Amino acid sequence: MTPSDGYLLDSRQNEAARRFDAFAALFDPTTFRHIEAFGVGPGWRCWEVGAGGTSVVSWLAEKVGSTGKVVATDIDTSRLAAAARPPVEVRVHDVGAQEPPGDGFDLVHARLVLVHVPDRERALRSMIQALRPGGRLLVEDADPALQPLTCPDEYGPEQKLANRLRQGFRKLLAERGADLAYGRKLPRLLREAGLSGVEADAFFPVASPACTALEAATVRQIRGSLVAAGLATEEDVDRHLATVEAGGMDLVTAPMISAWGTKARTDGAQE
Repeated sequence: MTPSDGYLLDSRQNEAARRFDAFAALFDPTTFRHIEAFGVGPGWRCWEVGAGGTSVVSWLAEKVGSTGKVVATDIDTSRLAAAARPPVEVRVHDVGAQEPPGDGFDLVHARLVLVHVPDRERALRSMIQALRPGGRLLVEDADPALQPLTCPDEYGPEQKLANRLRQGFRKLLAERGADLAYGRKLPRLLREAGLSGVEADAFFPVASPACTALEAATVRQIRGSLVAAGLATEEDVDRHLATVEAGGMDLVTAPMISAWGTKARTDGAQE
């Protein structure tokens, strides 16, 4: 999505690559652990929804090998060019507005995507529709309302400023239609959609260097929006960025909730 679509964090901005790198450092181990547990391997057909960067796509490509397929989709695929070679197929696609890019997938995965999609209900239906019977769905999304602070240990003025800017960020997201409590709803939504064996867990990184990198990149991306909305001054943003880059603040991100389930088989058998 672009700013004209209402999306706050345009993936074509310069800081987007740093955000994707930070997300990979923070969340790839969790994502890979879950997909490994599904038994991903040669010949699997996978759909990576809202891929953004290449880390998950490239990892899946190695797992499925030459006999498999990874369809990587996003509204903006400019950062996926490096992964666009067999078995990876890159497509421009809006999961909340278009039909799935195929069917019979063994795995459909979306990370930090649906919270931003206006028609999340349609997107989830589309992802389930694309699965083969017995295929696995893994949806991972943040829940900023579950833990709204960037500095839970708010012991000084710099931490208070960091939390005020995070509150501004949350306000901007909500105004653009993001569901800040979406992550916690995922297990129920997957059960209501008819998936079996639904489970979920959460990962909450605290005081990681990647949290610091993510905070700096995010604040740089949204500084114009924060200032224009009267949620911060240029001086506030400069002071916060200087403190972040100097180190010494224990920064966190919102918890990422991972939920997964299996599409029912037509023969009634369990996988």
